[in-house]
Amino acid sequence: MHNHEEYPQWRTSSFKALIPFIVFVIFYFGFSAFTRDFSKVPMTVAFIISSATALILNHREKLNKKIEIFAHGMGNKDIMIMCLIFILAGAFAQSATTIGAVDSAVKIALHFIPLKFIISGLFIVSALISLSIGTSCGTIASLVPIAVNICQTTGFSPFITIGAVVGGAMFGDNLSLISDTTIASTRTQNVDMRDKMLYNLRIVIVPALICVILYTLPCFVETTSLNVVNSINFEMFVKIIPYILLLILGVIGVNVMFLLLIGIILNTIIGMSYGIFNIFGAFSCIGDGTITMATTLIVAMLAGGLLKMVRYNGGITYILNSAEKFIKNKKTCEFGICALVGIINLFTANNTVAIITSGPIAKELSLKYNVCPKKTASLLDTISCCVQGMIPYGAQILIAVSLSSSLSLSSFSVMKGLFYPVLMFFGLMVYLIISKD
Repeated sequence: MHNHEEYPQWRTSSFKALIPFIVFVIFYFGFSAFTRDFSKVPMTVAFIISSATALILNHREKLNKKIEIFAHGMGNKDIMIMCLIFILAGAFAQSATTIGAVDSAVKIALHFIPLKFIISGLFIVSALISLSIGTSCGTIASLVPIAVNICQTTGFSPFITIGAVVGGAMFGDNLSLISDTTIASTRTQNVDMRDKMLYNLRIVIVPALICVILYTLPCFVETTSLNVVNSINFEMFVKIIPYILLLILGVIGVNVMFLLLIGIILNTIIGMSYGIFNIFGAFSCIGDGTITMATTLIVAMLAGGLLKMVRYNGGITYILNSAEKFIKNKKTCEFGICALVGIINLFTANNTVAIITSGPIAKELSLKYNVCPKKTASLLDTISCCVQGMIPYGAQILIAVSLSSSLSLSSFSVMKGLFYPVLMFFGLMVYLIISKD
């Protein structure tokens, strides 16, 4: 097998090498926009077609060599480490859900929230759950039915209540140590997840606090009585121990893969202790969890291979050379990175894919203009979260709309109550302007 240094770019700079990216956008976004449904075209299919396009290009090379280069990109060390973390995160999330950890965490949190602060409380609870389980979509799926019940029982605005859940989920997902976006942004920049999380806090803490205040205001109205959660018990607290341990030790700096393994073991012990499953049931649960990450793993590897081919054919050099027309220094480089991942996210409606695709390019720009890798990882994650929350066809908003169908909400009506992504975007822009690091 050739070393990657043995694969020089065959052309210093080539726009033609970017054709696979163009094919991806036209195929995925074009068909999705035409059908008005972003689930019609699987992301894996879009990557397979764009990857095939990349292999067809460059007739100077034999197909066998191009396939070898593509495979080398798929097997990139950072891609493989990313995939391993994805696998462990999937197993942990599935085992935690099976033992009832998510449901327990929601009930414990809602039990202590006074009714007049229930909307701001939903934002906070959604953030904490998403921070723990590493998925905004999963959090939204768990909390929106509760939010719908609150809307139907009280006088609270439906779009404000649902918007609070979606916004909180995106806040927590942006900071979570086991979120897809965190894994992708940190691995593409070779930085520690803890460092990225702490860096993100500088950007998002003020927008989040403003959201809490805004979501408190609608609660000062007369409402009927509502008992969201009647009671909690010791078993619920036991089931959330892996979440708490993962968060505390992760912030301290313990290796995330080690933490996920410990979390999986703890979930297994708890599940068996309460008779939720036996050892074989635990194995099945863990196996199912790894399978849930299959699409993400395939996309990550195909994206790695595609980027390798684009780089080999001179596409990355073309992007970097073109960027020099707009990027003149460190500050404009930071804005350029945000624009890059934001545009890709706009067309893919998937923040993880946007980060995986733009991450290697962002890394080269950061090295050239001396942008701190931790800051680059944070920018990738934060701006993708902003864009994801401001497009009506994003998965988070679509899930919220589908689960709140009884309230007759549309994507645009939910967005009216979704303050966090907009506030986060302005917070990010202000931070980029005033930051000196």
